[in-house]
Amino acid sequence: MTTVVRIDTPQPAAPAPLEATLAPLRARLGGTPNNGRYPGLLVRPAPPSARDGAAPGWIPATQLVDGTRVPELLHAAGQRWPTEPHVAAALAWKAYTYWLALPAVAGYAMSRRVPLMRPDDVLIQLHDQQPFLSIGLRRATVAVTASDPLAASHPDDVRVVADDSALLDAMREALLDAHLVPVLDQIRSRVHLGRRTLLGSASSGVAYGVVRSLAGGPPESIVDIACAVLAALGLDELVDVVTTKDGLGVRVERRTCCLAFKLPQPKICSGCVLKPTA
Repeated sequence: MTTVVRIDTPQPAAPAPLEATLAPLRARLGGTPNNGRYPGLLVRPAPPSARDGAAPGWIPATQLVDGTRVPELLHAAGQRWPTEPHVAAALAWKAYTYWLALPAVAGYAMSRRVPLMRPDDVLIQLHDQQPFLSIGLRRATVAVTASDPLAASHPDDVRVVADDSALLDAMREALLDAHLVPVLDQIRSRVHLGRRTLLGSASSGVAYGVVRSLAGGPPESIVDIACAVLAALGLDELVDVVTTKDGLGVRVERRTCCLAFKLPQPKICSGCVLKPTA
């Protein structure tokens, strides 16, 4: 008599919502650290004694929202860009807004899933060299629609909303209303910078996040998605997202300047409202 022994192969666990959401972005950007994107985004849990639950070396975003660590951010900016304080602050803000917005806007653009970049969950690490900062999360919540397979799993890590419009509302609430606008106000209370100048960099960062995450796709579709995200965030009047003249690519054209032209070695960014002259 032959005994048949059946061996069941364990099925891999379903990826966590954040991992599933960012997988397409990691595939596009590569698996190694990419400037301000902390690998995997989730920061290793901090020891219980860590202030506000933040891992050592990381600043809780709540301490930028309430202003207590904004002087540290501005000091680091002055070290990174030895120029006028308001110029360094503007460039620090530009870096902050781009890398903070990238997971949210790329998640929406690539899979209609939005990591909620709420200040209670976000950590920031400042560097004295390139990159200026890294963005991490100490915990992650991903907003999805009811039809998304993630809606039925990981209940603690998922926020289910009605539709795409509600996804964009959730993005605005977490990214802009609760996070970027209060930090913007804290920066402006310390350096002389216009609100439009700062929001222009936020708008540019959102637009580039969509365009770069969808690079290689149909240009008209990329423009439509970028414009929809910008409109939902109330930032659509500060940047134009258009197809290139040959119709094969997408350009982001700013209506404001990030002030990089005021650096000791002036820089005119691609798509800047300032046009370089011969």
